Order: sequence, then structure tokens, then C-alpha cells
Amino acid sequence: MKKRIVDTLKIVFFLSLGAFFIWLFMHNLTPEEKKEIYNSLISANYWWLALSIMLGLTSHLSRAARWNILIEPMGYKPRLRTTFFAVMIGYLANLALPRLGEVSRCGVLARYEKIPLQKGFGTVITERTIDLISLGLAFLINFIIHIDKFKLFQETRVIQNIIGKYQQLENPGIIYWIFFGIIALLIFIFYRARHKIEHTKFYQKIKEIILGFLEGIKSLTKIKKPFWFIFHSIFIWILYLMMSWVVFNSIDETRGLSLGIGLAVLVFGSIGIVVVQGGIGIYPWIVAEILALYHVPEVKGYALGWLLWIGQTLTIVIVGILSLTLLPVLNRNKNEFSQPDPE
Repeated sequence: MKKRIVDTLKIVFFLSLGAFFIWLFMHNLTPEEKKEIYNSLISANYWWLALSIMLGLTSHLSRAARWNILIEPMGYKPRLRTTFFAVMIGYLANLALPRLGEVSRCGVLARYEKIPLQKGFGTVITERTIDLISLGLAFLINFIIHIDKFKLFQETRVIQNIIGKYQQLENPGIIYWIFFGIIALLIFIFYRARHKIEHTKFYQKIKEIILGFLEGIKSLTKIKKPFWFIFHSIFIWILYLMMSWVVFNSIDETRGLSLGIGLAVLVFGSIGIVVVQGGIGIYPWIVAEILALYHVPEVKGYALGWLLWIGQTLTIVIVGILSLTLLPVLNRNKNEFSQPDPE
């Protein structure tokens, strides 16, 4: 009962946070601007959104194939359809609660492919490690491509206020010394008190994350198909980029924007999805802020952000529910379950 209450509170919290971001963006808009957003959504060319959804589904299928490559060295050969369904169920679960998706999709393989939950979870940690590295590389590429545009981020309200206050200081260089001093002090305190806190849940959680990250990197050396693993890792992000970029064509004001701008939307949009569960509320806002740097009217950028978010979220909800429905039907014969190779 206690766990159920906590889970319910988490869902309510993330929904409330999303609603707050929607209100924060909308409350300063005029009725005409709100109507303009509505008209943009109604008049958009939804064929481009349909293409984006197809690209997204292909990326999920590629992720399932990559997951199979990670599982294979353990002696299991799960069917691609099962891992695909598991991936979609995981995405669906993650819309409700963070990290629930990782457990859910491993549970699917444990039930329908007889792969132990612990082993499946180990491969998911490896996957998350690769995703984190890939996002970091995408961010770096984005920074290099748009280095001339990063100064424009000063025009956003939050950053402008921070920089304005910073520049008002008589000796701004002291901020650096204070910052590094705090970091050094925290490291010293941690070193001196590590034996006293190593039994706390927080310490164990951080340790678990670090060890899991290192174990994920180590497990990559056991892959039997390194070429196809690298191919899928790159292909997934190419599809992510394309599924964001093609939607630009659905609205006149964003049609013709470059693939590089699509990369900026992908990278910062991904960060928004991490910050707020499912990106609800904050994702369209981030898209609007990014596109404003390229002279796209804010309301048009906001409408495009909602198109992207709706397309991605509806795909996860619909295909996730279909996956939950089809899995028991397609796996009635338990003799079809994959077994470990005798070797």
C-alpha cells in the first residue's frame, strides 16, 4: 500500500510539473497568440508527422535488434518481436514512472524468453551507458556546428538574468575561486567521512550507478557482432534526428530549416525529456526557445514542439498497449520460448 501511494504521488508530481510548464509558457500569451498556436496545430501537414512516427518505430526496432546483440553473449537468442514489444512496453512504463521501464522490459524477457531478470538488467545498464555517451557526442557535435549561435542563448530570460547579475559584480573572477573552493571542500569532506556514510542508501545508490556504468562498458568487450552493434548505435540516432527534422515541413514557418537545427532540437529536447518525465510541458517550450534563435516566431516553434511531442508520445502509448495485448497471444505455446545455448 505504501509503495502504491508513493508511486501515485510520483505520477501526480510529474503531471503537475508538466502542467506548470504549460501554464508558465501560456499565461503571458495574448488570446490572438493562443489562437495562432491552435490554428498552426489544426492546419499542419500531418503526413510529415506520420513519416516521423514511422522513422521512430524503425528506431525502436533497431534498438531491439541492438539489445539482442547484447544478450547473445550470455547464450540466449530472444526473438526480435519479443524484444521489440519489450522495448515499447518499457517506454510506456517510463511515461508513468522513471526507471520503471527498465524493470518492465526485463520482466518481459524473463517471462517470455526465460532470460533471468538480473542478466537482462545488466544489458539495459550497458544500453543506457551507450545512450549517455551518444547523447554527449551529439551535444558536442551540436556545439561545434552552432558555436556561433550559442551567444544567442544569452537572449533567453533565465540566462540573461544570471549573466546580468554576474556582470554587475565588481570582481566577477572571484566566482571561479568560490566555485572551485566549494568543490574542493566537498571532495575533502567526502574523503574524510566516507567510512561513516558508506552504509547509507544515498552512498550505495551512487556506488551502484558508478559500478553499473563501469560494468556496462566492460560488457561491450564480449559482443560477438561489434560491427552490427556500432551500426545500430549510429542508426538509432540518425533516425532520431530524421524523425525530428522531417516534422519541420509540417508548418510553413519551419519548412526548410537545416538538418543542423534539427540536431539542436533533438539534443536539447532529449535533455528536457530527462528533466521532466516524458517531457510533458517542457519539451514544446524547449523546442520554441531553440527555434527562436533561428528567427522562428515563438508561437510557431511552440506549436511544432507540441506536434513532435504528441507524435512521439502517441506512438509509445498506442504501440506500447498493442505490445501488452499481443505478447500473450503470440506466446501461447510455451515450448517456443528460447533456451540458452548448450555451449
